[in-house]
Amino acid sequence: MKRSAALIVFLWFCWGMPCSLSAQDKLQPNIIFFLVDDMGWQDTSVPFWTEATPFNHLYHTPAMERLAASGMKFTQAYASSVCSPTRVSLMTGMNAARHRVTNWTLRKNASNDAKDNMLEYPLWNVNGLSPVPGIERTVYATPLPAVLRSNGYYTIHCGKAHWGAIGTPGADPKNLGFDVNIAGHAAGGPATYQGLNDFGNNSSDPGKKVWAIPGLEKYWGQDINLSDALTREAILAMDTALSLHKPFYLYLSHYAIHVPLEADHRYYKKYKNQGLPESEARYASMIEGMDKSLEDILNYVDEKGIAGNTVIIFMSDNGGLSAHARAGKPHTHNAPLNSGKGSAYEGGIREPMMVRWPGVTKGGSSCNQYIIAEDFFPTILSLANIKAAVAVQHIDGISFKDLLKDPQAKRKPRDLYWHFPNNWGPTGPGIGATSTIRSGNLKLIYYYKDARVELFNIKDDIGEKNDLAQKYPAKVKMLAGRLTAYLKEVKAQRPVYKATGKPAPWPGEKTSL
Repeated sequence: MKRSAALIVFLWFCWGMPCSLSAQDKLQPNIIFFLVDDMGWQDTSVPFWTEATPFNHLYHTPAMERLAASGMKFTQAYASSVCSPTRVSLMTGMNAARHRVTNWTLRKNASNDAKDNMLEYPLWNVNGLSPVPGIERTVYATPLPAVLRSNGYYTIHCGKAHWGAIGTPGADPKNLGFDVNIAGHAAGGPATYQGLNDFGNNSSDPGKKVWAIPGLEKYWGQDINLSDALTREAILAMDTALSLHKPFYLYLSHYAIHVPLEADHRYYKKYKNQGLPESEARYASMIEGMDKSLEDILNYVDEKGIAGNTVIIFMSDNGGLSAHARAGKPHTHNAPLNSGKGSAYEGGIREPMMVRWPGVTKGGSSCNQYIIAEDFFPTILSLANIKAAVAVQHIDGISFKDLLKDPQAKRKPRDLYWHFPNNWGPTGPGIGATSTIRSGNLKLIYYYKDARVELFNIKDDIGEKNDLAQKYPAKVKMLAGRLTAYLKEVKAQRPVYKATGKPAPWPGEKTSL
């Protein structure tokens, strides 16, 4: 898809669907996007692998089980390995290599890349997403909720935003097309989850000010968890939408289960009594608190009689935290996947995802075809039956509406790409400045620091323990070439070697096998 000189892209959302529309295709359903922060593939009692794991037996998420029983699981759903890149992709339909918001954002014109003795990191879009042109170091794009609102939707943001740096237009969800903003701002984590501590407001610790949750004053001083407060406010906002007789788009984006790891006291004691270490009891209670929010949302649409015309999407923004702040051996908390948040390995990018589209998705079904974060933009517009829309950006995503109707639908083969020319900070397996391609069952990871490559067969080796790069040099060359071609096409940025001032080589230009 090419942009015109005016940078206007007309988006047609037929994607091979028959021209004759069913009754379902003529509706404008309500759409609830339930996004969890830092939730790993295994942080649930719903198995997303071929078998249940010890983690599936540890965590208790009955509402997720209920959603899985009434909808469709996606076992190979992908995101970026850290939050802001995923969130901008969701809002724009762009791959992170193209939109250049490749690390997490916070302060204006300030990079959060950790320092490195060898690499200097690129001037990426540290100010995030902008709905207007001319803001330095931002990606200018037409946000998803703006398109929905212009097509009759009442748009609700509730929870974590994290699209734009402090003082930029993208920091305020209302500038991005939301009619309502509840508790969203520039920061990507909470100062605290506790209403008793005013969610970080009025803290004597000056370091917490930037992380304090805005709004929600009516809950200050109360014994209430942030996840519960957000859910209550989301329900009130949906009530407003129903009173206006408009379809609604609710983006319920929980701060949970991002650090700080704090007990959700409704569930903490149960896990502590099971003998879990302190951090793990807290973590498990936060997961169950998030699941209670999902239960409340499911109950709401049932009680209001709107479940039959409400699509519910469940997703996480990156892999589960495993590099620090957790008890036990690091990089093992997403097993059988390797590593976690910040990593190019599956533990950093593979997410728990489910969709319920009443009358379309088959209850208890599963889709094993892979999708990626930027696919949600065209999919949601297609679900909203917006047949044509206008956006200023190039759309990389591909609608998966066809998969909701038939999880085994034949599709044109596609490669998936990840690009992280940055330094998240922590170290561990797969963590570093990387570019990655997945083509079929093969996945190649390229490390900019030492021009090293790894090759894995994900179908046979989901834990990425068996590097095949030495065994299959021809496949390495082919995949590295395709990865490089894509990165050049989208004008991706690269780190620079401090010693020479030259950019690190593209994948395939130099490999150390």
